[in-house]
Amino acid sequence: MSEYLNTEEYYLSKHIRLVFMLLIIAMGVEGLTDDLFAQKKKRPNIVLIFTDDQGTLDLNYYGAEDLVTPHMDELGKRGVSFSQFYAVSPVCSPSRAGLLTGRNPIRAGMPGNAPSMEGNPGMPSTEITIANMMKDAGYKTAHIGKWHLGYTPETMPNGQGFDHSFGHMGGVIDNYSHFFYWAGPNRHDLWRNGERVYYDGEYFPDLMVKEAKQFITENQDDPFFLYFAINLPHYPYQGDEKWLKYYQEKGISYPRDLYAAFISTQDERIGQLLEVLDDLELRENTIVIFQSDHGHSTEERAHFGGGYAGDYRGAKFSLFEGGIRIPAMISMPGTIPEGEWRDQLAHGTDWFPTIAEFTGTSLPQKIIDGRSLHNVIMDSDTDSPHELLFWKFGSQWAVRKGDWKLIGNPRDTSERGDAREELGLFLANLKKDPSEEKDFSDSYPEIAEELKNEYERWINSLH
Repeated sequence: MSEYLNTEEYYLSKHIRLVFMLLIIAMGVEGLTDDLFAQKKKRPNIVLIFTDDQGTLDLNYYGAEDLVTPHMDELGKRGVSFSQFYAVSPVCSPSRAGLLTGRNPIRAGMPGNAPSMEGNPGMPSTEITIANMMKDAGYKTAHIGKWHLGYTPETMPNGQGFDHSFGHMGGVIDNYSHFFYWAGPNRHDLWRNGERVYYDGEYFPDLMVKEAKQFITENQDDPFFLYFAINLPHYPYQGDEKWLKYYQEKGISYPRDLYAAFISTQDERIGQLLEVLDDLELRENTIVIFQSDHGHSTEERAHFGGGYAGDYRGAKFSLFEGGIRIPAMISMPGTIPEGEWRDQLAHGTDWFPTIAEFTGTSLPQKIIDGRSLHNVIMDSDTDSPHELLFWKFGSQWAVRKGDWKLIGNPRDTSERGDAREELGLFLANLKKDPSEEKDFSDSYPEIAEELKNEYERWINSLH
């Protein structure tokens, strides 16, 4: 009997130990699951707002005195703003390619604008975009707005890492008919996930906000990356009637009144987008990045202007400052400093590695021309990651080093001064003459030669 009791006690004890071990394992797995869930919840969402043809200083926070832009201003007040941030290119497609790949547009296969006609490829599908990188890291990804990087299935957004896409594939549309009208025949250009969709008469910026709200709401429990490529203030100037009336009553002259109305219309839609984040209590776990693609347009379709670059010479299509120096801000209340400015040199390709560092995401095994701005953003005393910056667009090229900037084959689309095009070179000192009115190449030929050699080394390295 005692033998039996001992055996029974043994098996009972063994059973208790087994149950106890299973409970410990279960608690450990539950704790591990909780930890993983907590880590997932801590991974910040990314909202990348990319405006179109917005001038260097075209929001109040950057110095405009005649605009109503409270929502864009708020991003600066609740984040970090850059005073020397540069677009990748002075035109749409190359700037977008550089932004999304972190690579110079020549290296990314997009040195000029992509055709706005269906069936035409654009940026090679072998390029790795921010969307590809974030999707591989477990993020939900969406493109909403303008694309202009290819018009074939493999070069449209769904072929470039985006789970969801809504917008126009070409460079411009009418905001009510959603037709590309630049060259005939006119063509409808509004797509959702590779299929044409029709919302005749509905205002495209409103459709963008509606689509963004649905995407954010559906994915609020998962980390997401939203590329909100708003097509404002790119022509056609179709701002809200109330804003057009407001600026005309203020005595703002043509064409600034048309442009300003479109800027404030844009600002309201950005405010509506931010409101979605606030309503869902996502703002403090979302990095919001804001940047214009390049300077304002002086094209005929843009009424020959309306945008504002202050003292900076140049506009869209030009490598003078007004064509490539742009507003750029980043905000994440509670994490990123608020109301601070950074004077360090920064570049549109930098957002790719910056997003990777803020989210703990591994960079792809490709040459990345951008440099992470994480340390600059978090500490104003950090040096710029760039000693040199380079541009190449058509026959124009430029290199920036310190206060010096050399432009080859300069083109001044603001028509504010003599670019000495017959010589093919223009040397500016942005500390002594930020307006780039004076050519220093005769006074400092050795610096012009040094920067020219730097450019030649760089362009040869791309090939």
